[in-house]
Amino acid sequence: MKNDFHDADFLLQNLMDHMKDNIYFKDLQSRFLMVNQAFCDRICFPPDLIIGKSDFDLFTKEHAQKTFDDEQRIISTGEPLLGVEEKELWADGHVSWASTTKMPLKNDDGEIIGTFGISRDITEHKEDELRMARYAEQVRRIKEEMEDGVRMASELQKTFFPHSYPLFPEGARPDETCVDFFYDYRASGMVSGDFCTIRRLSSTQVGIFLCDVMGHGVRAALVTALIYAMSEEVSDLENDPGRYLSRLNKLLSPLLQQEDIFLYATACYMVLDVSTGLLRFANAGHPIPLHFKVSESRVAWLFDDKTLCGPALAIVEDAEFSTGTIELQPGDSIVAFTDGLYEVLNEQGEEFGDARLLEAAQPWASSPPDQLLSALLDSASRFAGKEGFDDDVCLVGFRLKHLLSTGEKSS
Repeated sequence: MKNDFHDADFLLQNLMDHMKDNIYFKDLQSRFLMVNQAFCDRICFPPDLIIGKSDFDLFTKEHAQKTFDDEQRIISTGEPLLGVEEKELWADGHVSWASTTKMPLKNDDGEIIGTFGISRDITEHKEDELRMARYAEQVRRIKEEMEDGVRMASELQKTFFPHSYPLFPEGARPDETCVDFFYDYRASGMVSGDFCTIRRLSSTQVGIFLCDVMGHGVRAALVTALIYAMSEEVSDLENDPGRYLSRLNKLLSPLLQQEDIFLYATACYMVLDVSTGLLRFANAGHPIPLHFKVSESRVAWLFDDKTLCGPALAIVEDAEFSTGTIELQPGDSIVAFTDGLYEVLNEQGEEFGDARLLEAAQPWASSPPDQLLSALLDSASRFAGKEGFDDDVCLVGFRLKHLLSTGEKSS
């Protein structure tokens, strides 16, 4: 049997057939001599229609001209291009990015007879990089605005909170909607690191996001602004709560994991389908929300499975967050809150704690939403023996009054 491991043609063919990066060989006029299958798959052309053509036949003139000039420079100088990022402009108008290395192609006499190269698609990585650059620019602009005064920052933060609530069905009067939303926000200073959003996702789904940034003051407020901008964009791209937090964490981590910065944020994200009562949720190191079960006249934690509690955002860059599900009954309420609610201390230095919070919530299992929040805040304040909180406090939630009917969805 022939030893294929010493057959150069066999080895080259295996490389060309199985390498996922794009491999290509070109002549002195930058026309394709040979390409691998990955290259064909990427441009959706069979090999026999590519050989003999140039980039001018496949890409826009702007991109093809730059590629041609680069390759002619390699041919004339013998100097390779190593790991160059290229912006690819396709004939159909879309844009992609590649990391490219190109070398002079030489014959047995050492004469340059063309070029060859390998390109790796880095479009997703580059788009994330460009997105983070936009976020960094957004933070820079926000910082400049905040330098005019903390009061301006305080006014800016107020825009992050809901000013109106989605109605289901859309266009219904507030008293006709099948779900009531509510929130309460108590800042410990002029600016804070807490915020919440309530956002319609579709005709039957709504997303509720609650976030608590570590620390206080302008620095926490800057990170809050950053996360707010990211969360709005990610909600347009990802509907699953676990993947939503995973994507948000991936974008946030490189910005906060720096030598002179140690910042993180806890968060929870819930997606409610008002037509089925199905609630999907994910948690990033955040307190577990309260579930007010009206049919049982009792209050419980939304979930008991601790594996659903992922790490805080920006702690583990590649963290993956799990999605939990629960089916709510008409009349049920969910209240999410930041840790400032139960970390208040009394005069003896005792913490209110989550156990006391759950106990304090029990008598209000069937109460209207506004009474729920007032009762929880009052219980914590009475325990501390003073008004106000030393830490920022934000509560957000909803009450499912009834399921959205088929007729309501179509109206």
